[in-house]
Amino acid sequence: MAILLQAKDRLLSRLKSLTKIQLKQRFNHTLEPQMCREMCSDSFNQEVDVSNWKTVDSRNLGITRAMIPQPSWVVLKILKSQGFQAYLVGGCVRDLLLRRVPKDFDVITTANLKQIRRQFHRSEIIGRRFPICRVHIKGSVIEVSSFETVAKHGEGKETVLLSQIPYGCDEIDLVRWRNSIHRDFTINSLFFDPFLNKIYDYANGISDLRCLKLRTLIPAYLSFTEDCARILRGLRIAARLGLSFCKDIDTAMHSLSSSIERLDKSRIMMELNYMLSYGAAESSICLLRRYNLLKILLPFHAAYLDQQAGKITAENPMMMRLFFNLDKLVSCDRPADYTLWVGLLSFHQALVSDPQDAFVVWVFASVLYHGKWKEGVKFARDRAKEPVKFVPEISGFSEIESDEQLAVKVTELALSVQDCVNDLTKASSGYVFVSKKIERNVQQIFDVLVNSIESYNSGKRSHIIDYDMLGKGNLVETRFVLGKIILKTISGGLVAGEEEMPEVLDKDSVENYLAKKNRKRGLQPSSAELKLKTAKKCKWTEKFCSINHELSMNKEDVVPKEEVEEIHKAVKNCQLPDEELKVRTTEKHKWIENSCHLDQELSINEELVQKEGSQQLGEETQKAAKTCQSPEEEIKVNPEKILEKKDRHSLSTEGTNKKRDKQKRADDKKKNGLLLSSLFKEK
Repeated sequence: MAILLQAKDRLLSRLKSLTKIQLKQRFNHTLEPQMCREMCSDSFNQEVDVSNWKTVDSRNLGITRAMIPQPSWVVLKILKSQGFQAYLVGGCVRDLLLRRVPKDFDVITTANLKQIRRQFHRSEIIGRRFPICRVHIKGSVIEVSSFETVAKHGEGKETVLLSQIPYGCDEIDLVRWRNSIHRDFTINSLFFDPFLNKIYDYANGISDLRCLKLRTLIPAYLSFTEDCARILRGLRIAARLGLSFCKDIDTAMHSLSSSIERLDKSRIMMELNYMLSYGAAESSICLLRRYNLLKILLPFHAAYLDQQAGKITAENPMMMRLFFNLDKLVSCDRPADYTLWVGLLSFHQALVSDPQDAFVVWVFASVLYHGKWKEGVKFARDRAKEPVKFVPEISGFSEIESDEQLAVKVTELALSVQDCVNDLTKASSGYVFVSKKIERNVQQIFDVLVNSIESYNSGKRSHIIDYDMLGKGNLVETRFVLGKIILKTISGGLVAGEEEMPEVLDKDSVENYLAKKNRKRGLQPSSAELKLKTAKKCKWTEKFCSINHELSMNKEDVVPKEEVEEIHKAVKNCQLPDEELKVRTTEKHKWIENSCHLDQELSINEELVQKEGSQQLGEETQKAAKTCQSPEEEIKVNPEKILEKKDRHSLSTEGTNKKRDKQKRADDKKKNGLLLSSLFKEK
């Protein structure tokens, strides 16, 4: 046994020394000698730090499998049923922990890409450096990655030594840890297993989320050098979630900001679209300007903001107000298409290049918003009363009386906007990331104001945003939202006459949103349950009505409190016999106690009836309630029956009172004379 242990120790020491040599050879040709020494000594010579490894019950953090959309859940279940491990990973876990609606739900699995593709009929493998499998299921696209991809890509970069494997750690723990250290930020390295309700954290990601801090897994300079797209991704995440940068990231972003010019145009467009179309456009532009990236991507607008920053004004620049109002209308679960924000940038550039009359801008936006020339002009003439204070975009205000002259002015503005869209595709505008296809799509938005503007009719009937069509880049919907944003900006708030327009759902109500999105038929109440609830409601209404009738009959016989006091005074003065006094007082007290008891029962039943009535049972419940023919509905439908019932009850009470009086008189005659109390009543 001792010989075996000694042999194992020698083998481990040899592996350790060989691994150090391989790592030094690997990094000597890519890094400076000093950096190589620091990396090898600080990162790779140390053993795996398992003190940061955490496994947390997701239910304690408010995350359950009910929050997972149905398409992602189906993908997870299919992979699990085939014997593979499958997790949610990255931004979706981060957003769920922050009570945000995730942009998408990415899946990672122990299956390789070919095995993933065999499990789903509609799927394809895309990507070269980090290939993934895109699964089309139930109208959604789920991106599924493999642990094997990252493992192959990281071969030679690090080797996990046998001596570094902590005691009690299994193979899947190492697979997850190895994948997590290749990710961009700590908050994106979380794994969620919905089958076990566990979240795996290997880099203090949950702690960074609590502190709202963005931190890289390796030194930021090295991370951004490996992939400069992480700079844009970090800005996007920080802008949307309100995160702060650590000093390491702040320094690296300032140093490597120019490296984004090496990125592909499509990648730049994708990252900018994520920034500006998902509800964080204003904050994203501020961060791009802070790290000198706006000068590279949009030099004209960067110069405009620098010029506005030198002025002391109470209001924000018009460009920032436009994107502020855009953020109010879109979110991660209801994004816009790139044509919307490119159109906004072009519109603003046209106003700065050639300032326009405020009334012309009102009509321009109103026609896009209403979808009709006449309605747009009428709306602008009625609402454009207050001055618009944006300099240099607005030159003044003068209401143009002639519609023909007004149409010419609006057409000229539309042509100017189209020219600015074309400028974004030229090298003089900075780093060109707007393609010719995007240029044509954006210019089509303003074609209706150039060609036969007076006959323009969009055909849109509702003033409610169709977010499905907006996300697909539908021209009619994009024009409508673009006009709405401009009107809100120049009017300083809510556009008058837009009562039907709903506001964006609260981004923090994740559970309600996802529960509504994932509602299953099996969770709806069955017809038997609906009938049971309706019958119970009918029963309570019947009891309520019967108690009400009984109380109305008895209340007429109850002697008021004042009369009881007068009787007691009269008894003392007239010296009634003790027997008669006891009979009269006990009868009064009985009636009073009975009335109080009925009042209490009535109030209790009223609360129960209201509670039952407040439950929304849907259309099926209403139909079932009609079949039960509850007295409450009959009262609502037939008010004449109420009067008939009241008359019957009043007649019955009068009859009972007469019988009672006759009985009392007969009793008095039997006692050979009238009582003193009867003489007192006649007075």
